[in-house]
Amino acid sequence: MPAIFDFQHVVTAEEIDAQGHVGNVVFLEWMQDAALEHSAAQGWPPERYQQTGAGWVVRSHQIEYLQPAFQGDRLVVRTWVADFQKLTSRRRYRILKTHDRATTVLAEAETNWVYIGFERRLPRRIPDELSAAFEVVSDNPGDNPDNNPDNN
Repeated sequence: MPAIFDFQHVVTAEEIDAQGHVGNVVFLEWMQDAALEHSAAQGWPPERYQQTGAGWVVRSHQIEYLQPAFQGDRLVVRTWVADFQKLTSRRRYRILKTHDRATTVLAEAETNWVYIGFERRLPRRIPDELSAAFEVVSDNPGDNPDNNPDNN
C-alpha cells in the first residue's frame, strides 16, 4: 500500500481557462481526485465512508503555484498524509509535469481535512482503523521532484 501516491492525469481542453492555461480551481479538483484515489487504494473508497456514516471535509487549502499547466501536459499529482490529529489530518501534494525524462514542479499544496459524522455534520474522532490504513510521511518526502515511488 503506497505511503506516497501518484495520481496520473493528462490536461484536457475543458480544463483551460480564458488565459490559455489550467485554471486555479482545476488544481484543487486534481488534489481532491488524488486524495480520493489514494484513500481507495488504502481500502477506504467512498462507499466505505458512506457505510461508516462519516468522512472528510476540507477546512483549508494552501497552494503555491510555481508554473502553469497547458492542454496535453502529462501530470503526476503526488500526495501523502503528513499527519493525523484527533479530528483532523493534513495531506500534502506536489503537482508535477513530466516531460522528456524530466519533471517540473507546477505546484505544492496542503489540505487540512476534518473528519465529520454525516448525520450531524460535526467533527468526529478519527477511528484507529482509518488512521492505521495510512502511513504518515515526513513533511516533504522526496524533496527531489524526480522521486517516483513504485505505487501505481
